[in-house]
Amino acid sequence: VQLQESGPGLVKPSQTLSLTCTVSGDSITMNNYYWVWVRQPPGKGLEWIGRIGYSGYTYYNPSLVSRTSISRDTSNNAITLQLSSLTPEDTAVYHCVREDNRNGWYDSWGHGTQVTVSS
Repeated sequence: VQLQESGPGLVKPSQTLSLTCTVSGDSITMNNYYWVWVRQPPGKGLEWIGRIGYSGYTYYNPSLVSRTSISRDTSNNAITLQLSSLTPEDTAVYHCVREDNRNGWYDSWGHGTQVTVSS
């Protein structure tokens, strides 16, 4: 399976970020997997943003839930992330990840996409 993130590299404060993770080699509706978004700000550790399951059920980081939406595009086999009310603290490398829901393992990662929030 391959995961490829895409989206704008530079966004302005207060705008909404929209990222797409295109999945190949597997269907996002397979019932053994969650599809997860994580991010890594410069000089910091990974932060879990949220996930979507094969049924479309979502679960978000409580600290980000008011600004986050994850959805599926089954016709294009893709996962989308929207993050609103951006601030410079949202600057990070954003990754999409496949999680095996039988054991919790993150078994496939996208390369990540750099997002910079700046005016």
